[in-house]
Amino acid sequence: MKNFADRLIEVIQEKGSPIAVGLDPQLQYLPQEIKDKAFKDHGQGLRGASWAILEFNRKVLDVVSPYTGVVKLQVAFYELLGPWGMEAYRKTIAYAQKKGLVTIGDIKRGDVEHTALAYAQAHLGEVKLDKTTLQGYGTDSVTLNPYLGGDSIAPFLKVAGEKAKGLFILVKTTNPSSRDFQDLSASDGERFFEKVAKKVGQWGKGLIGKNGYSSVGAVVGAQYPRAANRLRRLIPRAFFLVPGYGAQGAGARGLDAYFNADGYGAIISSSRSIIFAYLYPPGGGIRPRQTRRQKSGKTTDWEEAIRQAVVKMHSEVAEAAERAKRRSSRRL
Repeated sequence: MKNFADRLIEVIQEKGSPIAVGLDPQLQYLPQEIKDKAFKDHGQGLRGASWAILEFNRKVLDVVSPYTGVVKLQVAFYELLGPWGMEAYRKTIAYAQKKGLVTIGDIKRGDVEHTALAYAQAHLGEVKLDKTTLQGYGTDSVTLNPYLGGDSIAPFLKVAGEKAKGLFILVKTTNPSSRDFQDLSASDGERFFEKVAKKVGQWGKGLIGKNGYSSVGAVVGAQYPRAANRLRRLIPRAFFLVPGYGAQGAGARGLDAYFNADGYGAIISSSRSIIFAYLYPPGGGIRPRQTRRQKSGKTTDWEEAIRQAVVKMHSEVAEAAERAKRRSSRRL
């Protein structure tokens, strides 16, 4: 089995840009024709809603797969719809992998050791009960909350090593109140998120691939390029999963801080501004309606809006990775 970080580099090279598209489907924003068909075929309840998001996800993947090698699924939007939603989660992962994409289950789990093992088996591995083996959701990697310490991460490290999977540990997150804890300083002057980053480096030492990167990475928000510079030095072998581009306010400026001198080491993620591109006006925000309409009254092509958004992101992020390489070469 190939090391997870090596797989990331392969898909980045294949697609030409280190981006991830987030599949965070919200029923109220889905195109009406998809919802109408799903509700007609599967009923107006949670089952019909789950079929709608699955069909939407498949269409989105068809559009974005030429441009991105990575997709991230925020599990909350699937759990919201009960067992049918989690089946849509599983089927979306399988469909993305069939297209050769690397999947990230954005689950942000963190619990005591025996509970963490159950989460790890459910999302990354399998469970053996007597003579029966139950397959998990099968995602290639997950996000984790390290607040409980190393014993909450250890079961995931074990499964990741056995199954060649990846982990992204929350280090510096995008939400404004992240500073309440993450920016606290210890007696030695080091901030809490820096101490977590050092732990990420330690946890990842045993999962280094042939390209020099670890299968244990860090989640670092796109709003913090100065912090990213510091973290890049602390954990040079870790891939950064970088949310916040697009709808959360961050643009391409400053993204080069997240990359190493080789142009690798970061995956820039965007969700709403890509999959709901047909709802976003130029000034930002999301429209409280299903689609924009032309003067003729015809609905615009929502798939084309998604394609244009991911193409723009592809270009901007590829340029940021190149800037990091050029900056490094000037220093030599």
